[in-house]
Amino acid sequence: MTKTTIQLKLNGIQRRVDVEPNDVLVDVLRDKLGVKSPKVGCDRGDCGTCTVFLNGRTVRSCLVLAVEADGGEVMTLEGISQNGPTKLQKSFVERSSFQCGFCAPGMVLSATELLQNNPHPRRAEIQEALAGNLCRCTGYSPIIEAIEAVCKK
Repeated sequence: MTKTTIQLKLNGIQRRVDVEPNDVLVDVLRDKLGVKSPKVGCDRGDCGTCTVFLNGRTVRSCLVLAVEADGGEVMTLEGISQNGPTKLQKSFVERSSFQCGFCAPGMVLSATELLQNNPHPRRAEIQEALAGNLCRCTGYSPIIEAIEAVCKK
């Protein structure tokens, strides 16, 4: 296969990387660009562990070809945390929302997108926003409570 060089703004920094036509974004982020917060989970877009922002919207990076991000802007958990933990992340920590942490980046990014679009969501809206993110440890209650707490502040 022929490699292609793509350019993207990753967490605020312009980057160039050589990719194969069939490389998915999560693999390029992790293996070629050293970003470790998006995880490889199901490889089908079902679990949300690979969630990133692409051009301002959350996507499952296991379903996006890296060439589709050419010229775009990718923001990961590392990017939103560049100036320290956000209020949302602090709320997750205060409520012990995660045990193993595998789902945490996807949950945080999905909740961040929700709060950007709707600063005061109802519980049902929070649940809907998190629906594409699987957590095998907490039962979701502390995650939802952490998001609700940020909305009340």
